[in-house]
Amino acid sequence: MLDVRLYMAQRISALVMAPLVIGHIAVMIYAVQGGLTTAEILGRTQGSILWFLFYGLFVLAVSVHAAIGIRVIAGEWLKLRGFPLTVFSYAVFFLLLSLGLRAVMAVTWS
Repeated sequence: MLDVRLYMAQRISALVMAPLVIGHIAVMIYAVQGGLTTAEILGRTQGSILWFLFYGLFVLAVSVHAAIGIRVIAGEWLKLRGFPLTVFSYAVFFLLLSLGLRAVMAVTWS
């Protein structure tokens, strides 16, 4: 039952990530082609709840997706099972989430 829930969580996170990746790439292309400087980009993102929500959701989806993928790899390569595998998976998830949200806060909050 856990395997099915993890499978579904990874697939749903991929569905969430797909349009966010496309949006992120479009924004990067716009910024590069527009010749925006770092200061100009931060000027547009600082204090923006929309950019916070966009990239916050992106970080959450990536954290879920990657933690589940790394869980599978750790199970196969490191032979982790049961509780140690669960602890490892949550540690990866929270590490990715905290680092990602820290970056989002740096870009969207002054």
